[in-house]
Amino acid sequence: MDEGERERALLTVLTTEHYALQTSRAGTIAEATGRATIFLSVLSAALIGLGFVASNDKLVRPYLAAVLPTLVVIGVLTFLRLVETTVENSLDLRRIQRIRAYYQHELAGEHDFFADAVVADDAMSTAWNLVGTRPGRWEFLLTTAALVGAVNAVLSGLGIALVATTVGAGGALTVVVGVLVAVVAFGVQFAYIVRASAAPMR
Repeated sequence: MDEGERERALLTVLTTEHYALQTSRAGTIAEATGRATIFLSVLSAALIGLGFVASNDKLVRPYLAAVLPTLVVIGVLTFLRLVETTVENSLDLRRIQRIRAYYQHELAGEHDFFADAVVADDAMSTAWNLVGTRPGRWEFLLTTAALVGAVNAVLSGLGIALVATTVGAGGALTVVVGVLVAVVAFGVQFAYIVRASAAPMR
């Protein structure tokens, strides 16, 4: 195989890989949306059910005792998978940028096509600039994983507050404990998002 044939074959392979990576990114986004929708739908159904039993003191506590742990478990599992899809999406985007950088270097010539894809030292920053995002830890607050993590934190705080009420804690103490648990729970989840996403950012 001469040099020209090799270059044509490589371009064909890269074009196919580019398409596969774009499809993979679309898949991660669709999965993240679907999983978040399922979780929020379950949460909505639980709140509707709570409305039916709220007037019956004998049913409220057993209902919450059964539903809250279930929601937290579903929420945590959803959160973990959403973090994975965020990482997968970042890796796919970085690989796409490398392919686009090849297009720019080998094919663009004097034109400025794919000029934004030139891989610099900070390749991940270059990749995220493609979609108008500045990489940074606070940007992760806008992810679907952070959204579900916030709901998980509220549910955890509510559950602990209800337990505190059951054991006879005062109203003010119950609120303080619930808020602290919610804040800590969200902080732990956010730290996990940042740590899990650190590898693709290198």
